[in-house]
Amino acid sequence: MRIPNADDVRAAAARIAGVAVRTPLLECAVLGQLAGGRIFIKPEMLQRTGSFKFRGAWNRLSQLSGSERRAGVVAWSSGNHAQGVAAAAQMLGVPALIVMPSDAPRLKIERTRGFGAEIVLYDRLKEMREEIGARIAAERGAVIVRPYDDPDIVAGQGTVGLEIVEDAAQFGIGLDAVLVPAGGGGLAAGTVLALGAAMPDAKVWCVEPQGFDDHARSLATGHRLGNEAGATSFCDALLAPMPGELTFAINAPRLAGGLAVSDAEVTAAMRFAFEELKLVVEPGGAVALAAVLAGRFDTKGKAVALVLSGGNADPAAFAQALGG
Repeated sequence: MRIPNADDVRAAAARIAGVAVRTPLLECAVLGQLAGGRIFIKPEMLQRTGSFKFRGAWNRLSQLSGSERRAGVVAWSSGNHAQGVAAAAQMLGVPALIVMPSDAPRLKIERTRGFGAEIVLYDRLKEMREEIGARIAAERGAVIVRPYDDPDIVAGQGTVGLEIVEDAAQFGIGLDAVLVPAGGGGLAAGTVLALGAAMPDAKVWCVEPQGFDDHARSLATGHRLGNEAGATSFCDALLAPMPGELTFAINAPRLAGGLAVSDAEVTAAMRFAFEELKLVVEPGGAVALAAVLAGRFDTKGKAVALVLSGGNADPAAFAQALGG
């Protein structure tokens, strides 16, 4: 599989320009006071479909040939890649089928269906989504759009990092670190490619839920490790079984390391984002913020950017996080 580079990220930025939202990089004084540094946030809940995933989906689907567009696409996702692919497909007139876990947040399933995609549900404890998706794609002659192990998906997600670099330059600062949520590792991989070329002194860290810290453990050992069976977390967007093959090939030599946060720390971060930043952040999107608030990353005297990767929170879970 081809490994993308910084040029691919820049090409993706040109493709998504005028289609995807260029979300701002915002300095947060209240966070800076608490953390003892300059803290910036990248609010990707303001992106189309409520998460960064639209970036990669548009970059991938917009390059399909005429015959591939007619054949349609098949993807699998717990919800955010699903919505990104479904929205991009609808805009391009491409039939889309998405394989989603039956326990995915209802909001994500409804929104994906609302973008015109056909949905096939599966039991994530008993079935393999990749096998289901590959079978359907073969039957239909459709193109598989993987959630992270795809060079064009990685390059599209890397536009988050490219925009961070460009906006940091507008502030006249060099970042010391960027904290990025990690499930399959596509956002981290794209971000580290973008920063490695334009801001090499900035260290990129991935952040995961406890029990799903496969990146942290894999980075420490130098090879991909899976998560133990039976682990649970309400960070539904970050429950990939292990780092992607392509993404780990990018991330292993480039990421500074991995951090893990508890569901309780994520809940506190969601509440903080709502009360202090006036932002709705879903559990998986709040892990980087949680790492800073919980003191799991030293921010003293540093300039640090946090990617808040999405805001597709289940209403009931969000109400519970707020103490409702």
